Amino acid sequence: MSFRFVGFTEIEEVIGMRVLVTGATGLIGGAVAHRLKEGGHEIVGLARSEASAGKLLDRGFVAEKGELADPVSLAAAVRGVDAVVHAASPNDQNAASLDEIATRAILEALRGTGKRFIYTSGSLVYGSTGETSATEDTPLNPVDMVRWRQALEREIFAAGAEGVHPVVIRPAWVYGNWGGAAMMMVAAAKEHGAALHVGDGQNRWSTVHADDLADLYALALERAPAGSVFNGAHGSAPRFVEIARAASELGGAGGRVAAWPLDEARKILWAFADAIACDQTISGEKAKRELGWNPSRASIIDELHAYALAVA
Repeated sequence: MSFRFVGFTEIEEVIGMRVLVTGATGLIGGAVAHRLKEGGHEIVGLARSEASAGKLLDRGFVAEKGELADPVSLAAAVRGVDAVVHAASPNDQNAASLDEIATRAILEALRGTGKRFIYTSGSLVYGSTGETSATEDTPLNPVDMVRWRQALEREIFAAGAEGVHPVVIRPAWVYGNWGGAAMMMVAAAKEHGAALHVGDGQNRWSTVHADDLADLYALALERAPAGSVFNGAHGSAPRFVEIARAASELGGAGGRVAAWPLDEARKILWAFADAIACDQTISGEKAKRELGWNPSRASIIDELHAYALAVA
């Protein structure tokens, strides 16, 4: 059993909650749901079909019929839980509209309840950072792909005055568990004999392992004050080309990489090309200092190397 101290004498029990996790079978949501379940929480996931319900049940979660695009079903799921973690995204051209629909439905259902709501934003809201690592106080300058998140974050924080307990987490590039954007480079290496990096590859990626990030969500759910924001980033920020070389080794291309000119990449990847070419260093020190977050997993390059050895 775990408790959160409020002031000097009052304590509030925060373990054993029923938590709705959107995206509970995805890279971030899946890791978060697993971590929260291990911590004693009951996990509810949204299921659009019998097949998706089966995936949730196989992981020991509760399956609730609903989907992001249906505010009525989503609100019904929210009313049956003690807290919500929103970590789902289609990662396509519908991401902005679906996230706005879902987030507003969640907020409406939570108003006046005092329940916790953890929203998954991302470090791309800072844009390119230059040499100074972005902290939670750094002014936002989102890349086009996530420009809509800046206004949505404001709505989420404003809900704090309407009986919601909002927390925003901004993960850096997420890897681990055979997922994340680096796997795209692995696939390219398998198909083309070289991993592709957009531009000259000298831009930096701050990263975070999915399981370390899940630890941060658990801490935020149990300890974070209403209206707080935390970056999910850990370790050095390797150059994109260095990640590509490690992905190339995993993809069986012997570390070979190839530059993909940004203008050409935009024709295929659209705004995502500019996102992965963004040069970022992100600080996760606030979460370590205020929540006791202690990320410990291998770096993205070390993990890719380990995967390569495992499949050799």
